[in-house]
Amino acid sequence: MCRNIRQLHNFEPPATQDEVHDAALQYVRKISGTNKPSQANAEAFDRAVHEVAHATRHLLDALVTNAPPKDREAEAAKRKAKAAQRFAAA
Repeated sequence: MCRNIRQLHNFEPPATQDEVHDAALQYVRKISGTNKPSQANAEAFDRAVHEVAHATRHLLDALVTNAPPKDREAEAAKRKAKAAQRFAAA
């Protein structure tokens, strides 16, 4: 899985539309192998981002859990500590 795509389910407050769009964009970039499509592929690329974001929003709205919501700041701190440890070892 692409490291830049973050888990969006079970956070308080819920994932924003921008977060969903950014995850969809990263996914389409990974699948297509390009960060910026050519003019010939721009429409298909943008349509794919829109469709993936739409499907992601539906998925997030449909998922249920009994686990308590995660705290965004605590999860960000964990990611930051893990990255510091990973890059310090390099």
